[in-house]
Amino acid sequence: MKYLHTMVRVTNIEDSLRFYCEGLGLEEVRRIENEKGRFTLIFLRAPGDEGGQVELTYNWDPEDYTGGRNFGHLAYRVQDIYALCQHLQDMGVVINRPPRDGHMAFVKSPDGISVELIQDGHLDPQEPWASMPNTGTW
Repeated sequence: MKYLHTMVRVTNIEDSLRFYCEGLGLEEVRRIENEKGRFTLIFLRAPGDEGGQVELTYNWDPEDYTGGRNFGHLAYRVQDIYALCQHLQDMGVVINRPPRDGHMAFVKSPDGISVELIQDGHLDPQEPWASMPNTGTW
């Protein structure tokens, strides 16, 4: 058995690719446009990771998606949680659970999917992160 991917539905391809690719640093590995089914599938992965992927599913006919938190979350090991959180914050992404401990943070995609960021190795707590409160849900 081999883990393949996790699918999340998105409502705006450009906003989602900005978050997942420009923000988190994932790369697009393939795209499928299905005119008959009226959907687009975009598969992303972390650079150098040949393991599981994230499949962004965009349905061409508008739908309301609720309950993104019911899904749980995606999780990524990162090289520098402080630098990534700063980068995301500079892009306008809310850091819902700041990396106060230097180990873990949570953000949300434009469609409300929780993403956990986990530091690879140990970083000492740093300001301004150590004093930041949680914002919203994560």
